Amino acid sequence: MGRIMVNVDVMMAKRKMSLSELAERIDITPANLSILKTGKARAIRFSTLEALCRELRCQPKDLLEYINDED
Repeated sequence: MGRIMVNVDVMMAKRKMSLSELAERIDITPANLSILKTGKARAIRFSTLEALCRELRCQPKDLLEYINDED
């Protein structure tokens, strides 16, 4: 079985952006961004993913990674 690893924190660090700054830029609450950043979110809207990519200047593959636990 596999899982999705969320790398928002990695991209935030590369862009030297705080959680509160990014949350404000993408119009999401800091609490919801924290849930997403820690990988505890059950889903993500495409509009949120698009906003993250825009503000972090990256591609979706930079934020989401599939990990195959069977390897």
